[in-house]
Amino acid sequence: MSLPLDIVILAAGKGTRMVSELPKVLHRLAGLPLLQHVLNTARRLNPAKIIVVYGHGGETVPQRIDDPAIAWVKQEPQLGTGHAVQQAAPHLDAGGVTLVLYGDVPLIQQATLETLLQAASDDAAALLTVDLPDPAGYGRIVRDANGDIAAIVEHKDASTAQHAIREINTGVMALPTARLKDWLARLSNDNVQREYYLTDVIGMAVADGVRVYASQPRHRWEVLGVNSPAQLAHLERLYQHEQAQRLLEQGVRLADPKRLDVRGELTCGRDVEIDINCIFEGKVTLGDNVRIGANCVLRDVSVAADTRIAPFSLIEEAQVGADCRIGPFARIRPGTQLAQAVHIGNFVEIKNSQVDDGSKINHLSYVGDSTVGKKVNVGAGTITCNYDGVHKHRTVIEDGAFIGSDTQLVAPVTVGRDATIGAGSTITKDTPAEQLTLSRAKQISINGWKRPVKKQ
Repeated sequence: MSLPLDIVILAAGKGTRMVSELPKVLHRLAGLPLLQHVLNTARRLNPAKIIVVYGHGGETVPQRIDDPAIAWVKQEPQLGTGHAVQQAAPHLDAGGVTLVLYGDVPLIQQATLETLLQAASDDAAALLTVDLPDPAGYGRIVRDANGDIAAIVEHKDASTAQHAIREINTGVMALPTARLKDWLARLSNDNVQREYYLTDVIGMAVADGVRVYASQPRHRWEVLGVNSPAQLAHLERLYQHEQAQRLLEQGVRLADPKRLDVRGELTCGRDVEIDINCIFEGKVTLGDNVRIGANCVLRDVSVAADTRIAPFSLIEEAQVGADCRIGPFARIRPGTQLAQAVHIGNFVEIKNSQVDDGSKINHLSYVGDSTVGKKVNVGAGTITCNYDGVHKHRTVIEDGAFIGSDTQLVAPVTVGRDATIGAGSTITKDTPAEQLTLSRAKQISINGWKRPVKKQ
């Protein structure tokens, strides 16, 4: 389609059945607001303009989405879908085509919309329809004797014969904008609901001699809307099923495709294995031969080839090098960079730190705001004391250092190359390279001491 494209997204509904103060289009599916899914698809169509019509929740919707490229239009009061598009009409280019989408229909696919737009022009409209075994509640597609679309009749206004029609209106349509503006100006609310129906423009188009074409989506679930928590949960599973099928087709081994959640963009190399109940948020990249254990959460992470992440590990906003071993029960916090063959073991927390090749932090330790060199061994129970209550300070552990168990490194401090820190030490000053440094109270035993006994 060569004509300029404007997209109107209707997002003003209250969503009473959601039983929530949050506007319906801001409820999340796969980690993103429903409206954001529609916006992401809309942008891939390269429109000249996107107009979002909002209403319920006041300014909450534009504040949460916070996109300066969107033209926001408020519908108040809310008098139907036709009235909603009337509010957007001044923003539309009369020389183009207008595509109408819905902020609570998040799974509509780009390919479906591209097919629909191919049928629209300056003298033709296009309507997305679908056949349902039980069309109750939906507007029916009424066709003439030649099989051409003649009108859309809302369920509450339909006759008994029209109730038997199974082809229904999804609400998604592409219309010549100049004609649309004229039709919107002629809308009437003479119906049971006393609302201005956008669907009435289809009858006007037919009356004006404008051909109305119909196309259908590849999957019925593309046009499912969200009106209740149960429907939202249903769409979540449909979405995750599609994500799992995409990964399986790419060769990813999923222990159970039904127990996987992708809440963003997951890119996998060859021979990747993912165990059950893993969650991927934001942008996650897994290299070749990566193994992810059960119940892990990865958020905005890149993991290089041959790395193993054991169960119950949480990694966020970090870079993990090749051939690393992480977990179980490890937490890798934002700003962390792990080089090659790094071991981060059970109940270890790393924050805003760089750990170089071959270093090991295997047990019950906290390393924050630190630079750890190559082939460093950090013993169990070691912590970097990086925060003085106001400022964060940095700890530097140079190549080959050995940190004994139960050591506290009070930053700012540097442990020299190949230095050894004795177990149980509190280090407050820089330690020299290739030497043993320890800090312990003298061990004594008191002869004759007796443990206190509770009096009867």
